[in-house]
Amino acid sequence: MSADVSPRTLEGPVLVVGCGLVGTSVALALTRAGVRVHLRDAQPEHARTAQMLGAGTIDDPERVALVVVAVPPDFVAEVVADALAEWPSAVVTDVASVKLPPLEALASAGTDGLERYVGSHPMAGSERSGPTAASETLFEGRAWAITPHAAAAEVTLERVRDVARAVGATLVEMPPDEHDLAVARVSHLPQVMSVLTASRLHGGPAEHLALAGQGLRDVTRIAASDPTLWRQILHANRLPLVELLRGVRDDLDELLDGIERGQVIEDVLGRGVSGTRLIPGKHGEERTPALTTVFVQVPDQPGELGRLFRDTGESGVNIEDLRIDHDLGRPVGVAEIAVRAERAEELAAALTDRGWTAYL
Repeated sequence: MSADVSPRTLEGPVLVVGCGLVGTSVALALTRAGVRVHLRDAQPEHARTAQMLGAGTIDDPERVALVVVAVPPDFVAEVVADALAEWPSAVVTDVASVKLPPLEALASAGTDGLERYVGSHPMAGSERSGPTAASETLFEGRAWAITPHAAAAEVTLERVRDVARAVGATLVEMPPDEHDLAVARVSHLPQVMSVLTASRLHGGPAEHLALAGQGLRDVTRIAASDPTLWRQILHANRLPLVELLRGVRDDLDELLDGIERGQVIEDVLGRGVSGTRLIPGKHGEERTPALTTVFVQVPDQPGELGRLFRDTGESGVNIEDLRIDHDLGRPVGVAEIAVRAERAEELAAALTDRGWTAYL
């Protein structure tokens, strides 16, 4: 039995093992919160880079209160077991995107100290990788899943909860198997669909790609993520993902049949529309409210976006979402401002009065 864990959370040093995008972002955010952070990585240059960015120190700690394991899925169980053995009074968490496989591997190996371990997963990231892509604000307002298991001590859970709070995240707790089902649906399946879409761009004439707009960029953005990392993630979470992909295959068969026969396919398209309305909205709303996009032409000149934000703020209409479509070579971009449907005409009129070309 390992030593008891002190209930005074985040009062001791933290060791971050793995200085990629997520690990370095955790270290930066904890350092900003006043926590002393130590850094390790199997590639020492990553740890040195994270140190230069202000994420912590590469000096070996004499003791740590918490270890955050931020390594690829294939290595999580091994590194967690090593951390539990090396630091017999520290809490250990990992931030991998799959939670049940490492827990099962640790349990089947008879790993000591599982009362001091609980997995967690910040729902934030980027198609970029490495410590230079990290940000101390990466987790602000984002969900951070914590996945309790039967052996975990309450003080262990509380210490990991305090990590999520310290970096500005929103806590979500669920069992490890439920977490893996959830991320298969909301993260891993979208990644696969993005990759499949981007892969269809190969072999197309250059003049076809010249027509690419913001819609294509939105769909394919995450396809640029690290293939090695995603191979590990998809393999680790293959069982729930396969079931979802079978459902996608059924929808594709229905869609193909309808298109080939020239039949009505509104059922498939309608399910997509209704699915978007299930995505949680801001401000704690269970679902995204009905939104309408106001399109605004923005000259490609310094200060114009700032002026647009100021004028929008003065209109009293809240921006729910924003994206900018600006192809290279065009003197004018288009800002797509999503607002609540009942306020869209009000915003368009207010911006028009201020000299903008705005329309629904």
